[in-house]
Amino acid sequence: MSLFALLRYVLFCVALFLPIAAGASERVVIADFSLGLDAEGVPSGWQLKERVGKANFSIIRDGDLHALHLRSIDNSFGFQKPLEVDPLQYPMLSWIWKVTRVPVGGDFRRGETDDQAAQLFVAFSNRNAVVYIWDTTAPQGLADNAWAPPFMTIKAIVVRSGVMETGKWILETRNVCEDYKCLFGDEPPGIAGVRIQINSQHTETSGESFFADLVFQRQAERMNMAYGMRLPGEIPWD
Repeated sequence: MSLFALLRYVLFCVALFLPIAAGASERVVIADFSLGLDAEGVPSGWQLKERVGKANFSIIRDGDLHALHLRSIDNSFGFQKPLEVDPLQYPMLSWIWKVTRVPVGGDFRRGETDDQAAQLFVAFSNRNAVVYIWDTTAPQGLADNAWAPPFMTIKAIVVRSGVMETGKWILETRNVCEDYKCLFGDEPPGIAGVRIQINSQHTETSGESFFADLVFQRQAERMNMAYGMRLPGEIPWD
């Protein structure tokens, strides 16, 4: 194991087994898929949630990057992890993703087309949630209400849209605290969990995506410096 890989492993273990909100570190590592699958066959530290059909997933390696690979064919599933993170202390969320297939005709603005190749939910303790999505049709930058189960409110932000940037690893950084305030009009409460999801059952098509290295942190610049030299392929920086 390389020194860099060992460091990533140690950081993940600290984040997993100590109270997340209590630390004084610059970052809180939420997902490090280099740990592979657990005894139940799911990514270590995560819970599989199958909504429609059977989940199709694996963990792949691309250079130094270990990613969760999701495939959806007319089905819906995701992985979630409960957390205790203070967004006022750790407002910046960074993750790496790649989409290689978007559901044809997908558009979160209508229930009958509400399919995306990649969705990242941030759930708060008051039953509100913000979901960052890669949509097929809805324009990049759009923020609007998304479907939610009873007694829950979900706001969606279209981070990427369409096929123009498919096939490339992209590092995203969002200020979750500011996003919440813009969408809900209040200071955010504590973060209660995150969820990675893919679905294509409404359009009866297919989607494919990859997720890696989800991290909450205090400042965005340090994350960009830490990851900038090791991402495979072309990275469009925002």
